Amino acid sequence: MKNFLGDLGRYGVSRRAGKRWNRVAALVFTLAVPFSGAAAETLRITALGDSLTQGYGLMQDEGLVPQLEGWLRARGHDVTVQNAGVSGDTTTGGLARLDWTLADGPQAMIVALGGNDLLRGIDPALSRANLEAILARLSDQGIPALLVGLPAPGNYGPDYQQAFAAMYPEVAAQYGALLVPDMLAPIGAAVEAGAAPGSLFQNDMIHPNPQGVALVVEALGPAVEDLLARITP
Repeated sequence: MKNFLGDLGRYGVSRRAGKRWNRVAALVFTLAVPFSGAAAETLRITALGDSLTQGYGLMQDEGLVPQLEGWLRARGHDVTVQNAGVSGDTTTGGLARLDWTLADGPQAMIVALGGNDLLRGIDPALSRANLEAILARLSDQGIPALLVGLPAPGNYGPDYQQAFAAMYPEVAAQYGALLVPDMLAPIGAAVEAGAAPGSLFQNDMIHPNPQGVALVVEALGPAVEDLLARITP
């Protein structure tokens, strides 16, 4: 720095002027640092769901949320995924706790509800109304959403099955949400390809084990990346 100030003197610039220039440069650098930090802010996603989201029966790092966050970070995304999954929750329960979930300030939301509505045979019209209310609220607040569904079995008849199947794509289209129509589709595909169901599901044959969750994450991850791209800085 001493030699630099000496060079300034040879060009007709005093040491005092050189010091003043250094202070200005330092100020500019100081002002630039917070701007860079803001640009690198960690993005926040919340996953609102039931036991499939919560990670029922799994160790803390084995569930959908931690595996998804790890997958996204491995792909270079600076993101945290908040676990708002509650075992046994229906679409009605998810709507009831939406205010509490939004209090954490998510910038985007994954909505993965409906599995327990199926298990209880809840009227698809009620499930649809609940999902519409959730996505309407997110849309009003400018929070991009990814709706994740499940297909209905034929236990309750074809009318029920068709109404439930139509619910997810129609509600997603209505509110401009991204859609993954079947969370468990990759596990089903693996079983059809010859994998033993017991190698991907827990003993209850309802909840995926860690290997099953990994398949779900691989299929779900690209849609979540599209969700990240919708976040407004």
